[in-house]
Amino acid sequence: MQGQLELFHVEEAYAQADGPMTNAELYAKVASIAGLSEAEINTKAEIGKAKAQHSPIKRKIRWFQQTLKSMNIIQKVDGERGVWKLANKNKKGLHEAMGEVKLVAYSTNLGIAIWGNSKKVFTELGEPIHLCVTSPPYPLKIERGYGNVSEQAWVDFITESLEPIVENLVPGGSVVLNVSNDIFESKRPSRSTYLERMVLALNDRLGLSLMDRWPWINTSKPPAPTQWACVNRMQLCSAWEPVYWFTNDPDRVRSDNRRVLVEHTEQHKKLLEQGGDSRIATYGDGAYRLRGNAFSNKTQGKIPKNIIQRGHRCADTSAVRKIAKELGLPPHPAMFPTDIPSFAIEFLTNEDELVVDLFSGSNKTGLAAERAGRRWVACDLILEYVRTQAELFSSFAGFWMNPALACVGRSVK
Repeated sequence: MQGQLELFHVEEAYAQADGPMTNAELYAKVASIAGLSEAEINTKAEIGKAKAQHSPIKRKIRWFQQTLKSMNIIQKVDGERGVWKLANKNKKGLHEAMGEVKLVAYSTNLGIAIWGNSKKVFTELGEPIHLCVTSPPYPLKIERGYGNVSEQAWVDFITESLEPIVENLVPGGSVVLNVSNDIFESKRPSRSTYLERMVLALNDRLGLSLMDRWPWINTSKPPAPTQWACVNRMQLCSAWEPVYWFTNDPDRVRSDNRRVLVEHTEQHKKLLEQGGDSRIATYGDGAYRLRGNAFSNKTQGKIPKNIIQRGHRCADTSAVRKIAKELGLPPHPAMFPTDIPSFAIEFLTNEDELVVDLFSGSNKTGLAAERAGRRWVACDLILEYVRTQAELFSSFAGFWMNPALACVGRSVK
């Protein structure tokens, strides 16, 4: 029976645990997972030159335990003999990976998802990155399940988090950040200037140049800010979020708007068929001129405007919520539509280039990259979110899920 004991049984035991485990608790947990009886666990045999009596199974479990330690997957609890743990529970009761923990959660032929601290993951990645698309935790007053960073510490947090990614960014690579416009000064209707400070810090500290701000206009957002728009009537209801686009080398930026052309309108197609605009006119003191053949060149499509107009609902978001419900796990509370990373990926990368997301949440970035034929690496700190997102990738070529992750939540048929 001992031959059937594998490393993933020990890994799975730590993933299932609600807190630190003693070795005795570990033995019992592994026995349950691997289908071993108490008698098998406790059976002793002569081991080593001294022929001392020890349990071969317990010895093998401890060996696997040390393997997990060497991989920085588990950590010893300070001041406790023989007590180890894989994760801490945050204030919302979700499992956060500890400092050095990095666990490959699932993968496809194109990408890999890692449960762990993004700074540790991307510091050791050693792979040229072409694009980072992410939506970092907002500096909210009320903490959400994925954690929270105070407004005062947020700029330092984002620059430190992005630093290992920027170090591996290819010349002309890009960083795209979806952030919030609705952070207010304490007890005042005036907005925070944290975004302006972020832009300056990313330029001063990391050498990133601001290429553009894309307003994500979402008129289906619920009425907010409640205090300043609905109660005190000092503000208008919010209907947009900024999406910032940075690059490390504007002269070699890898964007190409021909990859994201949209179809001409029927009206414009008719104009092209007529040979363009035949008027001859001058507007704005000569700044704009119609020369008799304006808009007559036939092109593959229309260059998009630098705004994103769409609601927050999307089929992938609905799928994530359905999966989370089936697993008995909480869904990520702040998912952007897949269209946002999809547009950035098509605009800023070519096929087979590497796209990363350091705060993956529901991993819409990895999903968009997978569909677009790009390689991807995604990372998140919360075990429950990583487990849920894995199901979105189960139909892609080469899908593999870590057996330790598969045991999180209820089974999905």
